[in-house]
Amino acid sequence: MQEVYDFLKACGTYYLATVEGDQPRVRPFGTVDLFEEKLYIQTGKSKDVSKQLQANPKAEICAFKDGVWLRVSGELIRDDRVEAKKHMLDSYPELQAMYSAEDDNTEVLFFRSATAVFSSFTEPPRTVTF
Repeated sequence: MQEVYDFLKACGTYYLATVEGDQPRVRPFGTVDLFEEKLYIQTGKSKDVSKQLQANPKAEICAFKDGVWLRVSGELIRDDRVEAKKHMLDSYPELQAMYSAEDDNTEVLFFRSATAVFSSFTEPPRTVTF
């Protein structure tokens, strides 16, 4: 999982896919955190992506760097604990102007039953599960 986190952190931007009914939705994200041995992302509960994940927690991340791409698929599960939110926001102080660990909008989600696949055109795919 550390390797997955390091790759996403180094990319800076990754793309998160969710579903809304029968329509896929993809958008850029940039937050990633390791907390209590789980991989977390962050958003706001008022956003469509939050509503989509509450209706269907299945999601996938895709990132690309230096000829290697990573796909992480699994379920994103909301963690409403202040400690989890604080850990994320401490890692991204620039977000503290918009979010707070104590507000009712900040949302952190962790991957459950995740499969990460590192791929490239020059190496066979490598899978990590967590």
